[in-house]
Amino acid sequence: MSDTLLTALQYYGAGAATLAALVVSLNLGRRWTGWAFVVFVTSSIALIAWGFLKPESEGIGWQNIALLIINAIGVYRYLILKEKPGAPSVEGEAK
Repeated sequence: MSDTLLTALQYYGAGAATLAALVVSLNLGRRWTGWAFVVFVTSSIALIAWGFLKPESEGIGWQNIALLIINAIGVYRYLILKEKPGAPSVEGEAK
């Protein structure tokens, strides 16, 4: 595997995760947070590839498989789900 490709995967994964974490920390709203989770997903994919292609880096690959699942839940929760989790429905409103 090309050292240039491995380096690009490693640094993209780290940079994208840092950017996404910054956006989430700014608490700019559901849409921004949802798109930050999309960036987290791309970061996880890059680090999974890097982890399994780079000798002796499988731990990062396995960690990012778990993070990919968590980030996919974030994408679903913030971009796909139409109502906020825990929000009362019209039928379930307190009297």
